[in-house]
Amino acid sequence: MALSRRTFSALAGSAALGLGLGGSGGAGAPSAFAARASVPTGPAPLPPRADGEQHTIGYDRYSLLVDGRRVVLWSGEFHPFRLPSPSLWRDILQKMRAHGYNAVSIYVAWNYHSPAPGTYDFTGVRDLDLFLRMAAETGLYVVLRPGPYINAEVDGGGFPGWLTATKGTARTDDPAYLSYVDEWLTQVDRIARRHLFTQGNGTILLYQIENEYDAHADDVTGRRYMSHLFKKVRADGIDVPLFHNDKGRNGDWVPGSFDTGGEKGGWLYGFDGYPSPTGTPPDWGTFGPGGAKGGAGASPSTPGFVPEFGGGWFDPWGGASFDGKGYGEARRTRDAAYERRFYLTNLANGLTLHNVYMTFGGTSWGWLPAPVVYTSYDYGAAIDEARNVTAKIAPMHQLGHLFQRVPDFAKLDRAEDVHAEGLKVYHLTNADTGAHVYVARNDGTDPVTSELPTDAGRLRITVPGKDARLLTTGLKLGERTLKYSTAQPVFCVTAGRQDVALFTGRTDDMAELVLKTPEEPSVTRLDPEAAWVYDEADELRVTSPLGSGGLTRVLVQKGGSDTPLVLLFGDDDTSVRLFPYDTPSGTLLVYGPALLRHAEVRGSAVHLTGDVIDTTAIEVWGPRGTDTLVWNGRTLPTRVTLAGSLMTTGLQPAVPEVRLPALGGWRMRRENPEVGPSFDDSRWQVADRRTSSSTTPVPAGGPVLFADDYGFHYGDVWYRGTFSDSTGLEEISLAYSSGTQGLLMAWLDGEPLGTHRMPVPDKNSTARRGSWSATAAFPVREALRSPGRHVLSVLVRRMQHDEDGGARDTHKAARGLVSASFKGTSPKVSWRIQGEGPADPVRGAMNNGGLFGEREGWHLPGHRTDHGWEPVSFPRAARYQGVTWYRTSFRLSVPADVDASIGLTLEDDRYRAYRAQIFLNGWNMGQYINNVGPQHTFVLPNGVLRTRGTNTLALAVLSEFTTLSGPGDVRLTLLGRTSGGLPVTSV
Repeated sequence: MALSRRTFSALAGSAALGLGLGGSGGAGAPSAFAARASVPTGPAPLPPRADGEQHTIGYDRYSLLVDGRRVVLWSGEFHPFRLPSPSLWRDILQKMRAHGYNAVSIYVAWNYHSPAPGTYDFTGVRDLDLFLRMAAETGLYVVLRPGPYINAEVDGGGFPGWLTATKGTARTDDPAYLSYVDEWLTQVDRIARRHLFTQGNGTILLYQIENEYDAHADDVTGRRYMSHLFKKVRADGIDVPLFHNDKGRNGDWVPGSFDTGGEKGGWLYGFDGYPSPTGTPPDWGTFGPGGAKGGAGASPSTPGFVPEFGGGWFDPWGGASFDGKGYGEARRTRDAAYERRFYLTNLANGLTLHNVYMTFGGTSWGWLPAPVVYTSYDYGAAIDEARNVTAKIAPMHQLGHLFQRVPDFAKLDRAEDVHAEGLKVYHLTNADTGAHVYVARNDGTDPVTSELPTDAGRLRITVPGKDARLLTTGLKLGERTLKYSTAQPVFCVTAGRQDVALFTGRTDDMAELVLKTPEEPSVTRLDPEAAWVYDEADELRVTSPLGSGGLTRVLVQKGGSDTPLVLLFGDDDTSVRLFPYDTPSGTLLVYGPALLRHAEVRGSAVHLTGDVIDTTAIEVWGPRGTDTLVWNGRTLPTRVTLAGSLMTTGLQPAVPEVRLPALGGWRMRRENPEVGPSFDDSRWQVADRRTSSSTTPVPAGGPVLFADDYGFHYGDVWYRGTFSDSTGLEEISLAYSSGTQGLLMAWLDGEPLGTHRMPVPDKNSTARRGSWSATAAFPVREALRSPGRHVLSVLVRRMQHDEDGGARDTHKAARGLVSASFKGTSPKVSWRIQGEGPADPVRGAMNNGGLFGEREGWHLPGHRTDHGWEPVSFPRAARYQGVTWYRTSFRLSVPADVDASIGLTLEDDRYRAYRAQIFLNGWNMGQYINNVGPQHTFVLPNGVLRTRGTNTLALAVLSEFTTLSGPGDVRLTLLGRTSGGLPVTSV
């Protein structure tokens, strides 16, 4: 396949070259883009959509080029598989677009879509086609990352469970492995090629192959593997630029490092970075130290690209990463000031493709999480697990809109060094426009006030501790020129027949702004906080405190321009309530609501949809002639302001209270029939295999007891070993292998022998260990020693498969029992094994494990036999080894125009050793471990949760015999609410 001229505009270095992109067509493929001397600074293209038009995607050393226009990619990571409610995907996408993102990056998890070899499911909550349509409808580019290996703190790093029991070494050019990979990519690419931005059918802009692949970067195995993936994706019709995410800046997989079949120019180098918030922001970009391990300097002819940059961090069982404080501490230590300091450093280093991992973390529900994380994947992200926009959104909003609306930032060069006492200063300039950019960074803990030399003079600025400021000089504001501003610009848009520019900073900052004006302008102070003066140097000087009274408006007319300029000043909280939105009728600017979801102009009416949390007015700058404002379907009374805006005469009310019911009416049933000697296990699989593809050695003499070898890949697994004559039996030792926090329970002839659990990981050595092995030794009481038939029953909570970050097939490490040995006698044991049943057709393979209640459907809302269960109330304090099920139902009546996010909170005496699997309407929403933590609240996403209807809640509690077990307090918790939201369809 030879790629056509329209597919890429691939430009390398400061001089643009016409590069051949051969694909299977080889070096003779036509030139992808005509040679040109340079690409000047200019306005960015409009937000992308599926417009049916052909588009080009290229690059030079500065930035991506979309249809010949420069684009700064400001992307956020969001995993649809971590939000099992497609209606809510649009909610997150709209929040991202409104707050400045122009792209969304998504992994596609192989294990999520493939329950068995040759079986693939892209329906329901796994509908990739639907997600890609939503992204296009929202106006976001898509960075697609389908692996085959993704890591992502998911089970097996995204490899399906069934791959653990196959031959072939993963992440190599092994033909057996590649046959499965090709099958997977065929399925993904069949969908992806319907949504390529190049073809006008969608907004997929970039496509990643593999992830953090450093194990074979220097050998022929790796080169053959990467070449195979590249050629496979191209053969499938994917014609957008491809890339790889280099783990930690190794200089791996730069252009030219592997065979692309003659294609030139369709490959980008990218790397990731997760610097500690206590460290100094590093210079990893184009202007950094350079070299193979210097970041973007490893590939000087391609733009600086970070496919993952730390928007937070994950937390292990026990909470070691954040001292047991959970993701709230992640958000505190990687707050808005962290984002400004680190992300502005990236900008100053020429990184113009920037993806924040994560922007919305979500929930690793069911058996999705890798061993190194618990259920919540909140990540300390800017949008929390309950879909609330946090204070961290402010720099994302401000920088995102700046990069989209002010084209100077797509083509910056390092300028002469600038020094300011106590600060690290970066100085950049745009040679096309003459604008200068200064990033002043304070790496100390105390505020620093210093004089910053600029081309517009010395500016006195204060930078808080562990924070940074962005300042500009010579920037165009529509038809006017900014001499300087001590406040950060956010955007300048033309709305109707006037320009509107926003400047922001911290609360109580004093913003000072100077405009060059060849003659004295007419200035109107529309809010009392502002002050202005015109001096003899043909300069208009405006000052305004930030945060006092919300938004401050100043109208500038004449002064050498016929276009009025409205200057807006606001602090962080104010700035995130200003939303520019492009429509076919022109750009709108909306101020006031908590979120603007959608805007359009119909005749003289502006129709807006969005969310309100607190009482607010709504103000709109838009095309001339608009005189009507419709908010969420209701026409609101308005007036025209002196700022040329349309403002409501009344206030929109705050979101009403949401009342949640107390949970009661619990019923209980104990299970574990598998421990009884007379239990019928004839339908269970006989565990008698002698060989395995696992990396765990099969014990001498066998048999293989590893759960994966018998097709049981997720959740709990039961074993029953039958033998004769326990006379003389003193002790049974059971070796098992699991993910983090694995657990084993054993019974002999129905009598409990005891429970063993893996240790809680610590911060320094085991927090990232993915596979754990141990031997549990249980003494056998005299009463259990006798001739005749005996049954050893073992329940293993296997947890999840290790990721394969080092390409060592670590995902194939055994899960479940490994071996059994006996002291005092040597019986011959016949083993049978039982795990999860067939994949749930709606919820997928990773929803259920092998508990008896799961196999019998006790977790499902349609289960009708719980009326015979024993009524109970919480708190409970029982001593019992095994599994106890609790069920109840509750009804919610959340108003239709309120988006309420609700969670389930469990709390108890922290020393009680038990864990609970949480099922809501049949959906496995996660695992609570009372004596380990740190998670106590579990998000119940709308769609799974019926906010206007009846819900069924079931808890499968595994309790040890060593302590009393609960549950203790179990309650619904309101995690957030807004007026507005979106219609939600139940899943």
